[in-house]
Order: sequence, then structure tokens, then C-alpha cells
Amino acid sequence: MPSHPLLKTAPRYPRRIVCLTEETTEILYRLGLDDRIVGVSGFTVRPPEARKKPRVSSFLDADFEKIVELRPDLVLGFSDLQADLGAQLARRGVPVVLFNQRSLSEILQTVRVVGALVGEAKRAEALADELERDLETLVEANANLPARPRVFFEEWHEPLISGIRWCSELVELLGGVDVYAETRTEQGAKGRIVDPQAVAARNPELVIASWCGRKAKREKIVSRPGWADVTAVKHDALYEVKSPFILQPGPAVLTDGAAQVARIIAATARGDVLPAPREGDLRSAGLAPRYPTIGG
Repeated sequence: MPSHPLLKTAPRYPRRIVCLTEETTEILYRLGLDDRIVGVSGFTVRPPEARKKPRVSSFLDADFEKIVELRPDLVLGFSDLQADLGAQLARRGVPVVLFNQRSLSEILQTVRVVGALVGEAKRAEALADELERDLETLVEANANLPARPRVFFEEWHEPLISGIRWCSELVELLGGVDVYAETRTEQGAKGRIVDPQAVAARNPELVIASWCGRKAKREKIVSRPGWADVTAVKHDALYEVKSPFILQPGPAVLTDGAAQVARIIAATARGDVLPAPREGDLRSAGLAPRYPTIGG
């Protein structure tokens, strides 16, 4: 029996999608569904071609009228910090899904759920499996390092904020010991504010900085009170992983972000140092980014 016309007024799955954060944009690109994206966050850098899409939001603000004009049948966002944006769009009749992933396993789950939402569950399952295998390869490569360096991952500098949960988990999986692992379960950044002198007292052997949206500055780190005697400072084991690789909870952190953290921890464990891009910069893993599609 043919379907009634009233049952065909909308496509079976969303065809016009707005992504308020970068990770869902990258997921859809990795699934080969970039043609469905009609709007992105202005902070989007991955993949580079996504910046050609209309930019409709920052992280905490959005151009609601522009979004409505794009006629989205799905808007995707991230975290409780975008709850107000989601509510405003819902009041305008726009369907919204907000994710709130914090752990590596939740990131993989989000990949699968995004795929299911757009009718590509099998392809998303394959992508999540691929991302998990890639991460496991890095874990295995670092499994027998000669030491497990003590690591402080800093997400912001003033106030000093320790790494969000997935960053802390990466440090642990890839052969390090997070000196502030107890803060990983905090939902918000306020719960991860730490005292610089207390961090110095834990004497990290490695500092990985990723200041959200800003270039991390070596002089800001080494000039903190009590940090002159920190092992990471004395051995210049001060590294930066740029925030698009590590602070968006999507494919980036499981690929390029994880690869950089793995290389940095391995070098420190072996007593090696990786170069800095320019004199005075923090050191870097120096790995080129990859933007494959599923199976690529």
C-alpha cells in the first residue's frame, strides 16, 4: 500500500543540519555527509573546507535569525553551556539535539548516535570502530615505555585549569600519570581550577598546554611562583597541543590529538625532547593533521 502524501512532507532523516560546534561537523564530514551541513560554528577549523559553509554561531552565541532562515531540520550542539542556545532555537520551532560527552567512550558513543540520527548508523558504527582501533594502536605503541612521566595537562592559564576528562584519560592511556586526575570527573571548568603552587608541589615531569582558542605562552608557564624547580620546567618538557586537535570532543581528539599526546609522552619517557616550531615557543609533536573520510 502506498504511503499517504501527508507522511512524505519531511525526509526520512535530516537533510539540512546546523552544527553549533566543530566535532559534529567533523563527524558528518568523516561520514561523507558534508552536503547535509548548511551552517557551522565560526570556530570551525576541521576539516578546512568546512569553513566555506555559512557561519552561524560562536560557542556561547548564535545568529538565531540566520539559523532559522537556513531551514534546518536538525541542529546539533554540545554541552550544558549551549543549553540556552538550544532552548532559544527550540522556541523557534527548530529541532535541537545537545550532546554532553566528556569521556573518550562517550565521544565514541556520540559518533554512533550522530550517525543514527541522520540515517547512517552502520557507517557511523564503522567510523567509531576505526577511531577506536586507531587509538588502541597508539596505546599499544606506548605500552612498554621505560617510564610513566608525571603529566600536568592545562586547559587554561589564568585561572589555571586542569585538563577536561577526555584529556586526562588520554594521558593515562598513552603512558603518562595525570597529576590532577582527581579533577577529571568535574562537569565544568570551574571544578578544575587549581592553584599553580599546588601543581608545582606535585612536580610534573611534563606539561602539555592547550589554551582554548589561544596560543600557549612559554613565559607564562615558567614565570609562575614556585615553578622554577618543577622538573618539567628544568628539563624544558613544556609542550603545546593546539586546541582544535584536543579540546573538541570528536574525531580530532581520537586521531591527531591522541597522536600528538602519544609522541610527547613517549619522548619524555625516553628522556628525549621534541623541537619547538620557533625559538621561544613551546615544544610541539610536529605531526601534520589528517582529514580522512570513513575508510580513508
